[in-house]
This record gives sequence, C-alpha cells and structure tokens, in this order.
Amino acid sequence: MTQQIHPTAYIGSDVTLGEGTLVGPFAVIESGAVLGGRCQVGAHAVVHGHVRMGAGNILHPHAVLGGLPQDLGFRPETATWLTVGDDNVFREGFTAHRATKENGETRIGSGCYFMNNSHVAHDCTIGDKTIFANNVAIGGHVEVGNNVFLGGAVVAHQFCRIGAFAIVQGTTGLNMDVIPFTLVGGRPARHYRLNTVGLRRAGITGERYNVLSQAFRLLRNKKTLDDLEETEELKLLKNWLAVKSKRGLHGFVDISAD
Repeated sequence: MTQQIHPTAYIGSDVTLGEGTLVGPFAVIESGAVLGGRCQVGAHAVVHGHVRMGAGNILHPHAVLGGLPQDLGFRPETATWLTVGDDNVFREGFTAHRATKENGETRIGSGCYFMNNSHVAHDCTIGDKTIFANNVAIGGHVEVGNNVFLGGAVVAHQFCRIGAFAIVQGTTGLNMDVIPFTLVGGRPARHYRLNTVGLRRAGITGERYNVLSQAFRLLRNKKTLDDLEETEELKLLKNWLAVKSKRGLHGFVDISAD
C-alpha cells in the first residue's frame, strides 16, 4: 500500500513516513519526525519534529504530538523527544509534549486509546493498552502503567504513579500514587477495592484474583505481603511498592474489602 498525502498537507524536508501512511488535508508533519507504516494523520493534525512513532497510529483531526513542554525554564533548542509505540488512537484535540531534559523522552506505549482533549505532559511514561477518557490531564513526570483506565476529567499531579490495571473514577484529582489493580475515586481520592471488572476482562481470576484480594486487605491494614502465594500479579505489586514514592500513596476507604 502506497502513501497517500493530501495536496494541502505540509510535510517537512526530513520526514520519514512508513509504507501505507495516510496524511489528510492541512495536516502538518515537521522536519525530523518519524512515522511508521500504516499511520493515519487526520485533517489539521500536527506532528512536530521531535516525534518518533511506530506503526498503525491514528491521529484524528486537531491532535498535536510533540509540542514544546509547558515548562517555563525549557529551551526550545534542547534535543528531547516524544516516543510513541504502535497502534494507538489519538482523538480530536489530544496533545502530548516532548521531554524537558537533554536527550530525554516522553514515552507512550502501544495499543492505547486517548479520547477527546486528553493530555500527556512532558517526561511522562504511559504503558500499553491504557485508556484516557475525555479531558484527562496528567502533569509532568507522571507514570501510568499498562491496562490503566482514567475516567473523564481525571487530573494527576506531577510525579504521581498510577499502577497497572488501576481504574480511576471520572473527575477524580490525584495528588498521590495509585496502587496497581485497584479502583480509586472520591474527593479526596481513596482506594475503594480491586478493579474487579478490569481484572476479570484481563483473565486475572480464580486463585490469581484471590491472592490480590488478600493483598489489598493486608495493605489496607498496613501489613506485610510476605506470606502470600507468589503469583505474577503479586510480584508486579511488590516491585511497584518497592519503588520509593515521590508523592506517597492515596489512602483507603474504610469499608469491607471485596
């Protein structure tokens, strides 16, 4: 499949476009950008020059990738990047900024879905198969794990971590870390229970789910996880907890665990 580039689109002098890439009306791809095969760049979408993306990414109209970080101390000539994996969908008005430090990168994984007007700030790391609903906005240096779902208008303070398979209720404000596999919501935000639906959809059921349920109870009661069966999910959870938090952990709702 050959490239299809609308005659009104602007393509910079040193752009790499993979086989089968489609570029719509009035789209802009700046010099230096790299796009893998089968990408689709919609009308009026913008890919700045410090973007490196894989194959199969879809940019809907007015999505903007690789803009300058919103950091007053940043020098535009600094060589930084936005690196994107494969098969992501960026809906209308989505924005993602490149990193702030020399040769640093903002990273987005593969298979993610970013809804209208959501935003990934500078120096963030986004895992695979993660979903941002409409108007989600995360600050700089935020880490989001694999298979996370952030509900509409969720906002996250810079340096927060959101663990894998977590789900965050819409309109929640996060100023601390979210434990993997959990459901968080409320004002102020609290851990309610495990992300039961998300875990079931991911095939984490039976004894694997039971181990996580026990782990959640122990964490809520500030007890060690050492005596639990060492499942793959528990290893992930322990490794995540072993990393020193810069923001601390959101607390727990005082209800019975699921």
